[in-house]
This record gives sequence, C-alpha cells and structure tokens, in this order.
Amino acid sequence: MWLVAVAAALWGTDGLLRQPLARTVPAAAVVLWEHLIIVVVLLPLLPAAVRAFRAASVRDRIALVVIGAGASAVATALFTAAFRIGDPVTPLVLQKLQPLIAILAAAVLLGERFRPAYWLYAVPAIAGAWLMAFPDPLAAKPQEVTAALLAVGAAALWGLGTVLGRMVSARVPSREVTVLRFAIGLPAAALVVAVQGTPMSITFDQFGPLVLLALIPGLLALALYYVGLKATAAGRATLAELAFPATATLIGVGFLGSTLTGTQWLGLAVIAVAVTALGLRERSAHPVVTEAAVRA
Repeated sequence: MWLVAVAAALWGTDGLLRQPLARTVPAAAVVLWEHLIIVVVLLPLLPAAVRAFRAASVRDRIALVVIGAGASAVATALFTAAFRIGDPVTPLVLQKLQPLIAILAAAVLLGERFRPAYWLYAVPAIAGAWLMAFPDPLAAKPQEVTAALLAVGAAALWGLGTVLGRMVSARVPSREVTVLRFAIGLPAAALVVAVQGTPMSITFDQFGPLVLLALIPGLLALALYYVGLKATAAGRATLAELAFPATATLIGVGFLGSTLTGTQWLGLAVIAVAVTALGLRERSAHPVVTEAAVRA
C-alpha cells in the first residue's frame, strides 16, 4: 500500500515539471521527448517485448496499439495542453475520474456489468469535477472549459488504457505491456509532431526537466505502482492514491502560484470522497461491478 501511495505522490509532482515546460515547449514535443527518453532507458527490455507483441493475438495487438498511441501518446499530449492553457492543479485532480471512466469502458469492452448504484458515486464525482475545474462554476470562461475538456479527455483515454491493459495482461506479461506502451507511443508521438509541424528543438536547460518528468512521475511511479498493486487490495489502493490529488494541490498552491476558490476546494473534497467510497464499495459483498472490479 505504501508503494502505491509513493507512486501516487510522484504522479502529483508532475505539475511541478510539466507546467513550466508546457509554457515554453509545445505539448506534442514534450510528449515525444518523454517517450524517447523512456524508450532509451527501456531499450534492453525491448526485444522481449517485441517477441511478446508478435506472439499476441490480433485482438491483443490492436489493444496494445490503442494503449500506446491513445492512452500514452495522445492522452499525454492532451494532458500537457491542459497545463498550457489552464492552472497547475485542475488537470491533475481531474485524473481521479479515471475509475468512473474505466468502469464504463469495461462494461462496453469486457462485458462487465455495473449496478445502478454506480451513479451514486459517478454523479457526485462529476459534480465535484465541475466545481474543481472552474473558479466560478456558474460563469465558466471558454479557456477554462477548454482546459477542463482536455484534462477529462486525457483521463478518458487513460481509463480506456487501464481496461485494455487489463484485457491484454491476461495473456501478455505486465512488464512487456509497459514497455510496449511507450515503444508504440513513441512513433505515435512522432507522427503527431510531424502532422502538426511542431518544432522538436529544446534548450539544454529544458532537457534536464524533461528527463526528470519522464523518469520520476513517469517510469518510476508507474513501476512502483504496479509492484505495489500486486499485493494491495483495490479499496486500500484507492485510499493510497489520494496522495495524488493531495500532492498535486500542495505543489500547485505552494510552488506554482495556483490559488483555489472555496468551491474548488469543495470540488476536490467531493471527488476524493466519491472515488474513495467507490473503491471501498468494490471490496464489499455487493460491489458496483458485478463480475470483476475494475482497478484504476
């Protein structure tokens, strides 16, 4: 459980590195550099991952491509763009919507069923997300709406990646799935850069933060999370993951000059309570998901 909490706290530091980079480096270029750095680090594991990809079924290959291109490259680009036009806290906190999105995706893709009680958690979480996203929830500005939609779009793609990863991991080892996620995401990110005509050049001062962004809230956090999750019940993992929005909020307010209104603090609390209650419900005798609980 502590490994899950540490991983979640590391994810919360993402804004400390991503937000300054997003102001000076195009979102697509940040994502390409992240993937390139991680793939270089994982290069010794790449041959085994390629063999696993070749041995996989057509369905699993398609899922792996969607995970790499969508849940890794495109989602991270949307997430980075949200920082460019929004504040440093909201995009991170809105990622807590992933469990709700993953349950819907599992119902569609994996045939899992959820009870109507799902909406008892989903509706408050969505309301909390609305409060969190806008300083004045009754007079949202177009720029704020755009930033929130970008962040929710990233959460949706990451939630989809969770479900597809669960489907594939029954036949492909999790280490290979992780390596393929970034290896497939790299050409996808390169394609986005090429189509947009985005300049890839960075300065020496920007390279250091990019390396830290890729390796700490990226690769290291993901590795710790999967190790911890193997021995942590979903309900406890959900509680441990509250380190994510807590760390993100503290860093945003304390180091990045972000300020939250009273309604935004309320929204943060509502999201945390709703998602935590959902995680605890999944460990009860009457879970929301009636076949197999979806982990986020």
